Amino acid sequence: MTLHKPIRKAVFPVAGLGTRFLPATKAIPKELLPIVDRPLIQYAVDEAREAGIEQIIFVTGRGKTAIVEHFDIAFELEATMAERGKDMAVLESTRATPGDIITVRQQVPLGLGHAIWCARAIVGDEPFAILLPDELMVAAKGGGTGCMKQMVDAYNEVGGNLISVLEVAREEVSSYGVIDPGEEHGALTQVRGLVEKPPVDRAPSNKIVSGRYILQPEVMRVLETQGKGAGGEIQLTDAMAKMIGVQPFHAVTFAGRRFDCGNKTGFVEATLALALEREDIGPDVRAIAERLLR
Repeated sequence: MTLHKPIRKAVFPVAGLGTRFLPATKAIPKELLPIVDRPLIQYAVDEAREAGIEQIIFVTGRGKTAIVEHFDIAFELEATMAERGKDMAVLESTRATPGDIITVRQQVPLGLGHAIWCARAIVGDEPFAILLPDELMVAAKGGGTGCMKQMVDAYNEVGGNLISVLEVAREEVSSYGVIDPGEEHGALTQVRGLVEKPPVDRAPSNKIVSGRYILQPEVMRVLETQGKGAGGEIQLTDAMAKMIGVQPFHAVTFAGRRFDCGNKTGFVEATLALALEREDIGPDVRAIAERLLR
């Protein structure tokens, strides 16, 4: 078995109902809610493409077909824009090459582990990436690379399984999954264990798991026979924990920022932060924010 097959496929679990954002998500998938003028899912897909990933696998549910529509050619729209001499560049990154986007259905909401397992036939016997679109990972200012690109570069060095981590203040660890760290080499940390939402005084580190993974196909075999864990769901963390010690397992500390867009506060923070950094609207947004704060 080789642990260095290239990472060509990425799984995006997008079957969730988005109940935290109701009523906005009653008819629109939460993954299509925009941060300024790009939907959340677009940021994640662009990040995967930057990392050299060729095949995008969406694990969807009922009412999520609009996500696939977003990456299709909108003939009427494009024809009208061309007629009116509008800039077509804004649509460039929304076009998929035919066959590059594949969808599978998660028919029952049995958790993240189950969603990943639904993609097993397409993943096949290859290592693959997972990107959770709710977690918006923004490259460091001044031309840094995206999170998945940093992970693929690390994978090409060490192989095996990798997860992305971020360092947080110690008092925040009990809200997240945390790694039990082994040896550290720069941004790479050996993973000896994973602890879900530990009390502050018992947390093995302040390195929290963020929503990017590179896993070997064997994790599908583990998920196949795995029972339900926390919340009555099939947990990906439980399956990954079983891989530790069997295959190489490392964490990559992401040089960049993470916004938790799975909740309203994080979504607003991401919108404001990215709007302030834009040349076209940044100065106006700053003036508006200052006026409102006064």
